[in-house]
Amino acid sequence: MTTELGDFLRIRRAAINPEDVGVVSYGARRVPGLRREELAQLAGVSSTYYTRLEQSGAHNASDGVIDALARALSLNPQEHEHLRRLAHPEPGRVPRRPKPTQARAETVAMIMSMSNPAVILDHCNDVLAWNPLGHLLIGHQTCFDHPRQQRNRPNLLKMFFLEPDGHDLYVDAREVARDMVAFLRFSSGNNPDDPHLTALVGELCRKSDEFATLWAKHLVQDCGYGVKRFQHPLVGRIDVSYEVLSLSDSTHRIGIYHAEPGTPASDGLELLARS
Repeated sequence: MTTELGDFLRIRRAAINPEDVGVVSYGARRVPGLRREELAQLAGVSSTYYTRLEQSGAHNASDGVIDALARALSLNPQEHEHLRRLAHPEPGRVPRRPKPTQARAETVAMIMSMSNPAVILDHCNDVLAWNPLGHLLIGHQTCFDHPRQQRNRPNLLKMFFLEPDGHDLYVDAREVARDMVAFLRFSSGNNPDDPHLTALVGELCRKSDEFATLWAKHLVQDCGYGVKRFQHPLVGRIDVSYEVLSLSDSTHRIGIYHAEPGTPASDGLELLARS
C-alpha cells in the first residue's frame, strides 16, 4: 500500500546523505539515502513504528514524532507543515466554499494604480489579472484581457512547462522549475481535494516529463519572495526582486516585482513600459 505520507517520507529519506547526519555506513548500500531503521533512530522512534507509519500512512503520530522526523529529515518550515498535514488529515473535513474565480474589482484597481509590474494569482498560479507592465514582463506573448476569460486564462506553470519557449524567459530556468513545482505542492497541502488543482497536476504530469519528475520529488516551498532573473525577448536581461502578498478573504495573492532605481533592471523596465 502506498500513501502520500509514505511517498513523502521515502523520497526525503532517500535524499539524506548518511554521512551528513553522522550515520556510519557498513558495506555497500543498494539504495541511496538513509535506511528506515537509521531514520527511526535519528528521530528517536522504534524501527517498527516508523515502518508502519511509512507503509500504512497511520494517522496516530504525535506532534513530537512529527517534529522529530522533520528535524531528522532537515525539512524547512513549509515542508514540516506539509508533513504535519499529511500525518494529521482533518477528520470529517467539510468541503470548503467554492474558491472565487475572479479577482475583486478593488484588488484589480489597486494593481492598476501601481508603477511596478504586478499580477494577481490564485492558489494554482492562474493569472486572474495583471497591470500593463506585469503583462509585458511575464505574459507579453498572451493577450492582456485573457485573465478575465476563464477559458483563455493564463497559468504560470502551463506557460513555463508546456509552451515551447516557456523556459526562455528565465535565466535560471531549472531553479524556476523547482520553485514552481514546490509551490504547487505547498498549495496542494493548503487546498486538499481541490478539483482544479488536481486537474492541473494531472495535465502537467501527462504533458511534461520535467514536471512529472519534479512532482515525484515532493518538493515543498511557499516561495513568497526572492529574485527573478528574466532574459526578456524585448529588452534583454532584467533582474528584479519580488514579493507575494496573500489576501485575507481568499486564496488569491498579489505578486509585485521591483527594481532599484538607477539600476540596469530599472532601465529595462522603463524601456519595457515604452515598448
